[in-house]
Amino acid sequence: MKILTDIQSIGSLQGPLHLAIGVFDGVHKGHQTVIRRALDCQKTSGGEVVVVTFDPHPVTVLAPESAPRLLTSTHHKAILIAELLDVRHLLVVRFDRKFAAQTGDVFIRQLCEAAEIGSISVGSDFQFGKGRSGNVALLDSLSSELNFQLNATEIVEIDGVVASSTEIREAIEKGDFASARKLLGREYTVLGTVIEGRQLGRTIGFPTANLTVHSEQLPPVGVYAVRASLNGVIHAGVANLGYRPTVEGADARLLLEVHLFDWEKDIYGEDLEIEFVRFIRGEQKFDGVEALKVQIQADAEEARTFLGV
Repeated sequence: MKILTDIQSIGSLQGPLHLAIGVFDGVHKGHQTVIRRALDCQKTSGGEVVVVTFDPHPVTVLAPESAPRLLTSTHHKAILIAELLDVRHLLVVRFDRKFAAQTGDVFIRQLCEAAEIGSISVGSDFQFGKGRSGNVALLDSLSSELNFQLNATEIVEIDGVVASSTEIREAIEKGDFASARKLLGREYTVLGTVIEGRQLGRTIGFPTANLTVHSEQLPPVGVYAVRASLNGVIHAGVANLGYRPTVEGADARLLLEVHLFDWEKDIYGEDLEIEFVRFIRGEQKFDGVEALKVQIQADAEEARTFLGV
């Protein structure tokens, strides 16, 4: 996928362009429906599909005190949109106070001045611009003037539950991966970068990749059987999400550590996409490192059995 960071850069693409515009946090079934409308327009009239999103999440700028954890960072979002929908272009618009002060019609006119826009697809509840002046009604009025097709996609419900980032976030907070899966249309994953840790796991026979997660929503603390995607290859493993009370003491902070089965290479700086497959147990404090080692061995065996490794 090609990442564009300037509105003017879409002018270099072969038109007409079919834009799917939204925050798309989580790339859930509702988001996928919006993007597929743009893909349908491309099939009919040619050109290119461009997904247009915003970074950082608008809430972090407009109301940082109430900003939730993300379901997907911008980098993770790009990976998912490319994998799930085979979209080749993502325009990431910088969202700051200056951009937020623009009225909705200014943003749409900027897009239409930069390139030939064949269609714009949004969710029916999408709002943008100063004072939320941009909405479907505005887009409808501009579509005739600026000569683009408007696709306003209705809210998607699964078994009576609205597919929304908020619903999915609440499910993940409770460890309800089944409900999250229904709304996402995929397994829930988090993306993290491997950083150097204290290497305690290596000394007790269980080397771990310590991940800094990109502000993404995490499930309850505990030990999980996981699948980890590294450069497109899936590896089975066991993960501990928690504060490591046995070894950290008063210095404890939340960490995600992943032990990949039958893997010995250093992967510092690499991105791992982690799927929490099965909850094994809650976090607990042991009498010492030897007792911890015995429990990790048992956790690893349970994870191997469940994952069929």
